[in-house]
Amino acid sequence: MKLHQPHAEIYVPDRAPLPHALARTTHLCFSAHQDDIEIMAAHAVLACFRQPDQWFTGVVVTDGRGSPRSGLYAHYTDEQMREVRFQEQRKAAFVGEYAAQVMLDYPSGVVKDGAIEAPVEDMLAVLEATRPRLVYTHNLADKHDTHVAVALRVIEAIRRMPPAERPEHVYGCEVWRDLDWMCDTDKVVFDLSERENLQAALLGVFDSQITGGKRYDLAALGRRRVNATFFASHAVDEASAASFAMDLTPLIRDEALDPLAYVQSFIERFQQDVADRIQRAISLQS
Repeated sequence: MKLHQPHAEIYVPDRAPLPHALARTTHLCFSAHQDDIEIMAAHAVLACFRQPDQWFTGVVVTDGRGSPRSGLYAHYTDEQMREVRFQEQRKAAFVGEYAAQVMLDYPSGVVKDGAIEAPVEDMLAVLEATRPRLVYTHNLADKHDTHVAVALRVIEAIRRMPPAERPEHVYGCEVWRDLDWMCDTDKVVFDLSERENLQAALLGVFDSQITGGKRYDLAALGRRRVNATFFASHAVDEASAASFAMDLTPLIRDEALDPLAYVQSFIERFQQDVADRIQRAISLQS
């Protein structure tokens, strides 16, 4: 598999031969940044952890050079930050026993430029080498431009595959905007009740972000508990932690389906749900 960026890399924690390491993948995640995988795709990592017939591979698209930094890392150059973030991502892959960890090493500006084909071509190469059953990426309502760009590139790459070879499902997950606002019937709910210790360990290796000023570890674990508790208002909790996802599968099954129109359909159903509840309350008062 040839990747475009000269310093792109593929790390295999158990040192299996690369073709085998990639081919055993069943769950694949494309993320914009180092640590996004561990925030949004914990369900996939847990599903594959120490399972002989299920393996998780992570793909980080950008290079980490533009990361915010403070404290110990305040005076690190962009190149030093890139190396630190690559090291942290390798640590997470080792802790989570990933099949492989791919770093595509693109600047964010390149990923956001839809006219540049290289990121999509690299994603397609990874998809062809792994042939995953499930793909996880960012949701299309995320408020981070690079996250949305990555999700769009993933959809484009999958659409270039023959229909029979495409993944069974594609999920758009939570990072820079949670999906609590979606109607419950539209949410994909992932139960993250088990192995909180492993979830914490995966988040905790990203020291440059945590001590650098962002407690992603506490925030991500907290959101999972919030999701579980506030999911159903008239029922006891079925999980102690959960994450939500937007089902992007229709976008890879119907190439004529516009991603913007698809996301707007979720927003319109949410808008209608709010309107209906207010109308019911007004009717009861009159």
